[in-house]
Amino acid sequence: MEQLNVITKRVDVLPMVKYYIDQLGIYGLFSKYVKKPEQSPVDPAQILSVVVANIICASQPLYKVEQWAADYMDGLSEYGLNASMYNDDQIAKKLDCLFKADRNSFMCELSANAIGVYLLETRQIHNDSTSVTFTGEYENQHPGAVKLKYGFNKDHRPDCKQIVFGLNITADGNVPLSFELFDGNRTDDTTHVPNWNALREFLGESDFIYIADCKLCSQKNLDHIHEHGGIFITIVPKNRSEVKQFHEFLKTNSIEWQYAYETPNSRKKAETILYKTYEGEPSKNGYRIIWVHSSAKEKQDKSRRDNRIAKADLQLTELSSRLNQYNLKTKEQIEKAIKKATKGTFDLFQIQLIEDKQIVQRQIGPGKPGPNTQYKEEENISYCLEWELDHKAINNLAARDGIFPLITNAEMEAAEVLKAYKNQPYLEKRMYTAKSILKVAPVFLKKTERIEAMTFLYFIALMIVSLMERNIRKNMAEQGVEKLPILPNGMNTKKPTWNNLNYFFKNVHLSMVEKQDKIIQTVTKGVTQLHEFVLKLLGVPPSVYAAIQDRWWLFKNSELGQNLNST
Repeated sequence: MEQLNVITKRVDVLPMVKYYIDQLGIYGLFSKYVKKPEQSPVDPAQILSVVVANIICASQPLYKVEQWAADYMDGLSEYGLNASMYNDDQIAKKLDCLFKADRNSFMCELSANAIGVYLLETRQIHNDSTSVTFTGEYENQHPGAVKLKYGFNKDHRPDCKQIVFGLNITADGNVPLSFELFDGNRTDDTTHVPNWNALREFLGESDFIYIADCKLCSQKNLDHIHEHGGIFITIVPKNRSEVKQFHEFLKTNSIEWQYAYETPNSRKKAETILYKTYEGEPSKNGYRIIWVHSSAKEKQDKSRRDNRIAKADLQLTELSSRLNQYNLKTKEQIEKAIKKATKGTFDLFQIQLIEDKQIVQRQIGPGKPGPNTQYKEEENISYCLEWELDHKAINNLAARDGIFPLITNAEMEAAEVLKAYKNQPYLEKRMYTAKSILKVAPVFLKKTERIEAMTFLYFIALMIVSLMERNIRKNMAEQGVEKLPILPNGMNTKKPTWNNLNYFFKNVHLSMVEKQDKIIQTVTKGVTQLHEFVLKLLGVPPSVYAAIQDRWWLFKNSELGQNLNST
């Protein structure tokens, strides 16, 4: 009797990831733009597609991709077939090929595919940047690659070199459309003009709404966008003269705020956030300034101020007990310590440093005092500290609570301008996804050209993850599905994330029956009705899981797949 052998392979989320990769035509784009080196055992498109899938599913260092792939790919671990094609050396060589490719044209075609396949709305584009931090010297950097340099590090690591990662996302589902890498010492305010120009060229129009943080708010940036028919929305920095003038205005005037809208507070379920607007004088360049009042921000501002005041009061109390000792004997020393103790709140206190002078007799010379002992008079100065809150200063500051200014050239209602800007925090969440979930930090790469190429793959992975989250939430809303029980222990979520999906599909696997080194039967196990429903919400056909066959992990039009199937 011939012996049957049962082989179990992981499946989990890889089929749906592969489906999205196929839908976006990513394998075909790799084939089009990345040239295959001579005598290469496999086309770069297959290896690079596998690396993208790895980033999404597990995000392993290059030297672990082969081990990760072995858990999925039938035949890979049992016979060693194709194992060498996915080692770190082969992947590094394919990254070299990707670096030499026309990645900008690749990205434009990919984004156009995403817009066409998933009908993305591109009326509003949000931009932001972050730091990708590296440890090490990186002295011999490729002259044509982005430069790792010291700069303003948003990971709070000024001791490390970095590159600047700029990202553009749609307001529709917060899907990345494009990105650009800048040298580590590049400041954000210098990136907006070239970035906006590139978006205008890609979209074929200039009247889309460009939304960014306060680094956009320079005269050069705003004038360039306005003069070329563009629309911008950004926040006015606190140090601008318009802000200071408005704060002075608040001291003696009341504001007639206009109701904008209300929204549930995502952090406190029982509360709603009320937004109000006020449009005052335009900026010195003639652009609209819309002042916004947020009830949630008002509470946050007051709470933070109260905490700072309480902390400063405690430090003043502790400082008072140490006066006239050690390094707190002179007026200069004590005043310096007071400013340190009240940092950020000094103007909210009325502080008095009281000086007490006493004349004392000091013996001249050593020895016990006697009838001939001589004395001299000396001035002995000591200090004590008294303070109280400056309620007028606190009230003036409290009048600003919850207020922030937006600047725009858009001919929209103030409430609509605010709603458009409030999508900006979702871009920060995309940055969090890139840095935390996808672990975008190719620190295991030593060559800057490979770092740049690898970051391009991270962008592709981030687009796919974002499309999945956008599609499932959009379809839930259209079908009236309020929540899904896909969290641990069957708990519900109203806004599924990629992490949730990854966890929910972790027990799906492939069982293969082998006879005489041939697969005679394959069965996908672990797919429940809820899994099928989630797939439907994702726009993934159930057959993607139900019809898994031998070598299912190969990508569409894979040259490797064609060669293997012909043998």
